[in-house]
Amino acid sequence: MSDPIRGVFNILATPFAPDLQVDVASLRRLVNFQLERGAYGLTILGVLGEAAKLSVEERALVTHTVIETVNGRVPVIVGVSHPELTICIRLGTEAVSAGAAGVMLHAPKMDAPTDQAVYNFYAAFAEAVPCPIVVQDLPTANNITLSPALLARLAEGIGNVRHLKLEDPPLMQKISAVRAATDKYAIFGGLGGMFFLEELKRGAAGTMTGFAFTEVLVKVYQAFSTGDHATAEAIFDRYLPLIRYENQPLINLAIRKELLRLRGAIATSVLRPPFVGIDEHTADEIGWMLSRVGIADPGAILTL
Repeated sequence: MSDPIRGVFNILATPFAPDLQVDVASLRRLVNFQLERGAYGLTILGVLGEAAKLSVEERALVTHTVIETVNGRVPVIVGVSHPELTICIRLGTEAVSAGAAGVMLHAPKMDAPTDQAVYNFYAAFAEAVPCPIVVQDLPTANNITLSPALLARLAEGIGNVRHLKLEDPPLMQKISAVRAATDKYAIFGGLGGMFFLEELKRGAAGTMTGFAFTEVLVKVYQAFSTGDHATAEAIFDRYLPLIRYENQPLINLAIRKELLRLRGAIATSVLRPPFVGIDEHTADEIGWMLSRVGIADPGAILTL
């Protein structure tokens, strides 16, 4: 049986109402919006899903709402990272019970991180929660660098570690290094999709990113996967200015939520504190950027 965790997984934003509560109606609308645009799966409660700003109970609400709304149409990966291993295990157990296809997890910040400490963390979680684990390699979240050798050790030593979300630049070089060290990973890029085409050329199995125009990445993946690299390159290059603009450091989520609002996927672009918002000039630039890449109606599914 082929691995269902492949292709373009949209990392779902978490919509909030003006009173900063989880907007369940918008969350359901956003799920259907992403599936209508061809997402192969959804990854929820990641860093840009503002998971760290949610209580454990709110994370359960998001998990159950998304999985119920998906209703088996695509796999759902649930982010379960937390500073405490016991909470990670609780979140993972609840996610699997709700119907998640797997979980995404990065090690917590440590006073003196060692390869053995990181390995022990994943091994303890995997023993308690026997489901597919997506190792999140994101040093900006925990100040831990996972070497290709350590990543290979995790995959070789822990049976349910078979997926890697790699966001430690230089991305393509690390993809090649990990693939040279082990063949057990399906590797996913991220970072807003900025290097998706190059990641595919290095052997990535897909991407997990929250780029607001999911259908663009889906068409790139489909063309590339069928060997039509020229079409994949043409689509990617056409929309790369928008991908680049959306993924600006510090304000990437604010831009993404505003684009999702403009597309009719969520009711508001509200973020929970702390956050860095966009100014009026950036709001104007979003319209200019859409025009530059030929998007007249952001609410429509792009014809590519």
